[in-house]
Amino acid sequence: MKEVPLAYVKANQTGIVIFVILSFALLQPWLIALLWVIQVVGLLSRGKWNVFVQIFKRFMTVKGSDTQAEELTRFNNTLAVLFLTLSLLSFALGWVAVGYIFAGFLLLAAGAALLGYCIGCTIYYQYKQFVKRH
Repeated sequence: MKEVPLAYVKANQTGIVIFVILSFALLQPWLIALLWVIQVVGLLSRGKWNVFVQIFKRFMTVKGSDTQAEELTRFNNTLAVLFLTLSLLSFALGWVAVGYIFAGFLLLAAGAALLGYCIGCTIYYQYKQFVKRH
């Protein structure tokens, strides 16, 4: 099973938190669109071209660190893209408050993960249990 250094996962989560907070503080939904592009490119490249990870790699090195299963990382990134997509669709429909609510859900999930509780991991576990039972 492929593994992703947890430091890279945390770099991505930190980037998400920063972008969403800036979008809220500056009332600039285009930052959500830019974050969506960053996350989609990262997801499609399996993290290889994730801007936040690339910035992290320039300043820090990872040696013998904790890891996370690549499958779980991709699942969590897919959830991030889903919330960002719903946010952008809401903005496009003129539902600004709903757009910020979806972005806020992502902010809460990424923030909780940085603090040690992975909401996406819980959803992933429940999904795997459901699939196993059916």
